[in-house]
Amino acid sequence: MAEVLIFGAGAVGAFYGSLIAKTGTPVSVVCRSNYSAVKANGFSVTSPQYGSFTWTPTRVFPSADAAKEAKVHWSYIVVTTKALPDVSDDSALLEGLVSPGTAIVLIQNGLGVEDPYYSRFPQASILSAVTIVSASQPSHGKIAHNRWTRINVGPYLPETHSSSQQVAISRTEEFTGLLVSGGVKDAEAYTHQKLQQVRWHKIAINASMNPSSVLSNGSTNATMSLDPDLAIHLKGVMEEVLTTAPKVLGAPFPKEFATSDRIIRSTQKNDSGSRPSMWGDWESGRPMELEVILGNPIRIARAKGYEMPRMQTLYALLKMAQTNRDKAKSKL
Repeated sequence: MAEVLIFGAGAVGAFYGSLIAKTGTPVSVVCRSNYSAVKANGFSVTSPQYGSFTWTPTRVFPSADAAKEAKVHWSYIVVTTKALPDVSDDSALLEGLVSPGTAIVLIQNGLGVEDPYYSRFPQASILSAVTIVSASQPSHGKIAHNRWTRINVGPYLPETHSSSQQVAISRTEEFTGLLVSGGVKDAEAYTHQKLQQVRWHKIAINASMNPSSVLSNGSTNATMSLDPDLAIHLKGVMEEVLTTAPKVLGAPFPKEFATSDRIIRSTQKNDSGSRPSMWGDWESGRPMELEVILGNPIRIARAKGYEMPRMQTLYALLKMAQTNRDKAKSKL
């Protein structure tokens, strides 16, 4: 039977882990700040779609080193930590956990998140996943799910002649099947190219909304999209990404992907008062996902001969703001 390890069991990891566990698959977790609560009581999940239930993971570990000591062969290691390559290379934490037959599933925001794992574990199947899920952890071990549960999974195959292509494709279909069997109706297996298109498309949203919320002192998504001047700015950033990505990827976006106008109209109708996650990181003094949301897309496009000046401006301003904030903190 497959053994699944959720690496970084916050809201997203715990939510998807609890659904995979419904299939009878053993699912273990590596926790951080919520370890004591989860070890004692498991996870309490509330959801209008899945009801209220308690999930007790098969094993609960306080660290990667503790998980290594268990000497379990993991079929899937699902990484749901924030991708902060400028802070640390989290792929190193998986050393000793990845064995022959292990597939690494990356449910993370941004572009270029797969490369460190692909380089470090060349024999492993790397699966890339993009999700839109309305889940939060208001207190340790308490998972609140609202409505969205969409997730797309694809094999990461940057080398067209890789001998392990078919294995990665099969593992993608198998993992997606676990999600569907657990009740995630909107889980779909994509090709490498389509999954990267999904990542770029989500960058159009994240790279416009996240930095703009920070720079406008915590504006909500709806507020920004309803403001005439900010709406022009948001559309400009989105269009820059949506017109550059097809050139970088060598293929147009699928017709069903939303346009910038459609994204903005949808955001205007969603008056939930939600703010992008980057604002929460900024407000709490935590590192922001600047590299995977802004820096990597800029560098990937530049390597192909394309510039994104709007993205470059946002990146430069926020990177310096974060540097100045952290310098000020270090003097306290």
